[in-house]
Amino acid sequence: MTKNTSPIAQTLTSKPRNVFLLDGLGAMLSALLLVFLIAPLEGIFGMPPEIAMKLSYPAFGFAAYSLGCFTLNPQAWKPFMRVIALANFLYCCLTFTLVVIDFSLLTKLGVAYFLGEIAIVFGVIGIELWTVRQHRAR
Repeated sequence: MTKNTSPIAQTLTSKPRNVFLLDGLGAMLSALLLVFLIAPLEGIFGMPPEIAMKLSYPAFGFAAYSLGCFTLNPQAWKPFMRVIALANFLYCCLTFTLVVIDFSLLTKLGVAYFLGEIAIVFGVIGIELWTVRQHRAR
């Protein structure tokens, strides 16, 4: 990392295990928000509950995967991080597609929620790919 990189980013990328923890906790938060906020409050967000629940399934899966990688701390961690980065990207594509398909149903708050989630996940993907690149040079 460069000297201009924040201490938080340096801490995350210096220990790939921390990136798995960040991803796992973020995925768990996303899944729980879908189940306990978005699905029951269809009137506020506009997303049909059955779609919100189905979106939670991969999020719970990603949480289990990343927290498993955090716990097991594999020596050859790079392929695992590449897999979760790709999975996160595909999840963002799915979420965006659902926002487009259900746009007429979503409220402004619902659109903001899902676009915000996509932006955050893209940030996590960037951290994951940066971590792999940083450790490739070593």
